Amino acid sequence: MSRKSKIILIVGSVIFCLDRLTKILVARDMAPGESLRVIRGFFNITLVHNTGAAFGIMAYAPEGLRLPFLLVSAVAAVLLLLYFAGKTDGNETLTLVALAMVIGGAAGNIADRITLGYVIDFIDWHAGDFYHWPAFNIADSGITVGVFMLGYEFLVRKKTG
Repeated sequence: MSRKSKIILIVGSVIFCLDRLTKILVARDMAPGESLRVIRGFFNITLVHNTGAAFGIMAYAPEGLRLPFLLVSAVAAVLLLLYFAGKTDGNETLTLVALAMVIGGAAGNIADRITLGYVIDFIDWHAGDFYHWPAFNIADSGITVGVFMLGYEFLVRKKTG
């Protein structure tokens, strides 16, 4: 197995497995909408069944349209990312790790959509009553961090390197 394949497999699997494990634990012990305060005024664990995409986009679209669209879009994105990973030089570690994080996160949310019809979100950040970020999960975190890493790689490092 090539170095490139190992990076994609290991990093993607870690994100996927952490996402699945945390979702199982939260869903096992909490009811939808139930919240556990971790840091008052800042962080809760709140079980949310997200039927939409990021930030609940398409949550109210008919399920017969929403679920197939979101599944096909996510699978197409993973296949495209795998294609880019295949075209990436094996020495571009940051790019490979970033792609793997996005792939692992997307796979975690795809698994939810296939098995449940929705995505389990539970990380609930807020700034007192001033601002409340939409709930998210480890998969979303992997996707977000991976996208920022790719942005850094392509917008900053490529200019200076």
